[in-house]
Amino acid sequence: MVVAPKHILTPRPPMSLSIPDGMSRVEFFNSPANLKNLAEENGLFRTPEDLLMYRKLIGHSAEFDTSVILDTSRKILDPLGRPVRRDQMKRQQKKVFEQMTQILCGYMLDTYPDPEKHLILCGEASLDATWPLTKPGVPSIRMIHNHFMVFPYAQLKKAEAADPSDPNLTDSGHNSLFLRHLREVYHEFLEVLDLQILEYLPAEESALSLTGYPQGLPSWYVKKGREELTNRYFWYEYEQILRGFLDFYRTFFDLVSTGEAKVPSNANFSAQVDNVLLSSNKFQNVARDLRERVIQDPAFANEIRWRPAYKQIMYRDDKGRLVVTISQNSVGNAITELLGIVVSRVEDPEAYAKIEPALVGRLLEARERLIAANIGEPISAPCWPKGEYIPCREISAANR
Repeated sequence: MVVAPKHILTPRPPMSLSIPDGMSRVEFFNSPANLKNLAEENGLFRTPEDLLMYRKLIGHSAEFDTSVILDTSRKILDPLGRPVRRDQMKRQQKKVFEQMTQILCGYMLDTYPDPEKHLILCGEASLDATWPLTKPGVPSIRMIHNHFMVFPYAQLKKAEAADPSDPNLTDSGHNSLFLRHLREVYHEFLEVLDLQILEYLPAEESALSLTGYPQGLPSWYVKKGREELTNRYFWYEYEQILRGFLDFYRTFFDLVSTGEAKVPSNANFSAQVDNVLLSSNKFQNVARDLRERVIQDPAFANEIRWRPAYKQIMYRDDKGRLVVTISQNSVGNAITELLGIVVSRVEDPEAYAKIEPALVGRLLEARERLIAANIGEPISAPCWPKGEYIPCREISAANR
């Protein structure tokens, strides 16, 4: 078997709303009108905290594909003013967000129990609120969101190999900054997190045998497996990984920006920042080299993401382990590409009509678990007005 990233095609129906002249796709997708339409036509479940589970009509997987977003579009009309990272959520929002994640992951693990047959993943692709809407690669919906996807390995094995230089696989080259130039200090900084439920996993052991991805990312596995997903301390440790990443990102880019080696005022692990990062000659030299390039090259400087952006995912590898990894997010590429899966969403109404009943049926099954948990209310949409799928393509189409 040739180990290589894969490129798959996923059908989608046409959009139901047209993009007005003069608007970019992302500007339109983030408009309150479009997000209202998304909830009405594709919404599955909403909590009092405005966490919205919805069907991704322009999705990545034809097997199982849904997202949960913190839908602040009705309260915050400015797209650049909405929360975009998990660390910006309120305590109750985060608590319910974690509960929904645990429930939906549990559904996927129960429905697809064989790690040799299905790849399961969930995770966030979060960004910095200052990213312009028109920047290449900015996510279609600029909100805190968690993806839940399943891919059959039979499909991935038959898929064509993806181009390893695809910008979505390389994060337009930005991922090489941490992994190629700062890999040792990056891993050293994150390795010393005080974790009990998660255990550090060498990068070479975290890669999927089919794709060879993730490549070089710091990773951890859940020692006792899925039973820990109901343990609130697991989510605390999951959060600690994010906090460590944010410290690394802020310290590095503050040094690039100012040239001053100092611990950020909002650091979570101040001693670790000082002892591991700022005492590293390699860390400081790379930051200062990058600073000089920013000064000299305006096009390069325009691509720098000065505020933290990340992709944090949990996936089941082919050994059956639940693995957590985190990466910087420079161009907003999808979390599937962290695992070496490049997805092209192709408008094909006939192909989508064939997969839609089973796909929606599984989403409604998963929704039943959220209803049983009594954390919100189901949404009646045109394709499932009474909790069961009915054909509705003439009145409900993609709006993401």
